[in-house]
Amino acid sequence: MQGPLSLSVGGLCTALLPQVSPRTAGGLREVLRRLDTPLQLAVAGRIKAGKSTLVNALIGRRVAPTDVGECTRLVTRFQYGTVDRIEVVMRDGGRNTIPFAADGGIPADLGIPLEQVSHLEAYLTSALLSDVTVIDTPGLGSMDSASVSRTEALLGAARSEDTPDPEADPDTGPGDLDQVSEFAVAGAEAVVYVFTQSIRADDTKVLAAFTAATASRDAGPVNALAVLNKADTVQPDSVDGSGGDIWHAAELLAASQAAVLRPRVADVLPMNGLLAETAETGAFTAADAEALRALAGVDPALFGAMMMAADLFTSLEAPVDSPARVRLLQLLDLYGINAAVQILRAEPAVSAGELRRRLLASSGLGEFRRRLGEVFRLRADGIKASAALASLGALAAATGDPHERQRIHDGIEMLLQRPEAHQLRLLEALTLVSGGAVAMDPELTAEILRLGGSTRPDEQLGLPGRAAAELQAAALERAGWWRSFASFGATPGQSRVAHVVHRAYFLLWQELKGQVPPGPPGLASR
Repeated sequence: MQGPLSLSVGGLCTALLPQVSPRTAGGLREVLRRLDTPLQLAVAGRIKAGKSTLVNALIGRRVAPTDVGECTRLVTRFQYGTVDRIEVVMRDGGRNTIPFAADGGIPADLGIPLEQVSHLEAYLTSALLSDVTVIDTPGLGSMDSASVSRTEALLGAARSEDTPDPEADPDTGPGDLDQVSEFAVAGAEAVVYVFTQSIRADDTKVLAAFTAATASRDAGPVNALAVLNKADTVQPDSVDGSGGDIWHAAELLAASQAAVLRPRVADVLPMNGLLAETAETGAFTAADAEALRALAGVDPALFGAMMMAADLFTSLEAPVDSPARVRLLQLLDLYGINAAVQILRAEPAVSAGELRRRLLASSGLGEFRRRLGEVFRLRADGIKASAALASLGALAAATGDPHERQRIHDGIEMLLQRPEAHQLRLLEALTLVSGGAVAMDPELTAEILRLGGSTRPDEQLGLPGRAAAELQAAALERAGWWRSFASFGATPGQSRVAHVVHRAYFLLWQELKGQVPPGPPGLASR
């Protein structure tokens, strides 16, 4: 279901359709189609960063292939469906429907020449996918240039191999757009960028291109998160202040990388994707828990030697056979095995289910999902509308007709004056505050998040179930308070945020009085 701002952008597209060329109209129709779909969230990053593992953990099923193979070279869109199935979308527009493999994942062999395939669309009965489409991408930095091109095209970072020259005849077909236009019409709307150890220069270039292709001028850094994956590989002694703790070292490193990446991303979160995938997808069994229980009884000196390297773990004498130990390595790696054994030594009676829950809690997936909700789900309408406005701007830039270009720009300008468009500025304020770029008192931060985290006025004001008159008074009082705060005592950054929050409360007050159409400045439906 579209939110108020997406509906307004859709109305603009519909009004423009009879006023533009067939080529531009084709782009407008695609923007309209995209506005009526769940948020398109791409998981991207360099090869071997653990993107597909994170996708599986997020969906809660081991469906995305994690080993290098045919399907890892394709973009795969995981979306909600009433029947589990895979559609192989061909470059000529045709579709072939195939089942999932026996293990529940994407088949290793599609039975179709890869060069004929555009991408895969996997339909799953996963509740998560009802309001977000998760897009698994080929790794950047691969020696396979075709795979890299698919991801770069999706993220707006480079021309795709099939994108025509932007200097070509402007009267050619509706798909003949320049690189930015092509991405803005057909790519992702939000991204989780996965990396290990540290961000490289080419990573920042990809994120910069993605922001340019998807964020309208008022949106701010609201549609990108980054994940420091394989957090267990961070060396504590290489991070000042870690105290020798691996996870704390990963948190400090993620914070330092967030400072480098802002304003390209809202936040950087540490993650152990393998641990999250194993614990969340049901791969961890009671037999695995019993094998770990047996290892907990091993002499600490011997166990310490086993933890030094994977080959030592599988070869040294222990009361668990080698195949079982190989499986534990595949599921948990040495970090997860050690963490599980420490839990079992401290509490020998811990059940398999409780052990799995604790491993999941230590993976970072819970915090990732929380931030995913704050950054993406609660702001979906604003993010989608922002990407759609960027698409309209790109279509205007691509047209060879100056009158058509002006017509689109005039429509965008008029739309941005509407009250519901203020949420784009509120999106930016939310990101600045929740990401720590603007420091606020914790109570004020909580108030801003509450205001932007619901579509119900009583919840936005922290007054559930109260009468309309009381809500009106509260909205007007908070509008006045934030206006005063913006003028007296606030830092420049705080003042910028405060003016946005003041305006949001004022619009909420107007809505409660019936002076504007329903559509509060909150973002849960947006």
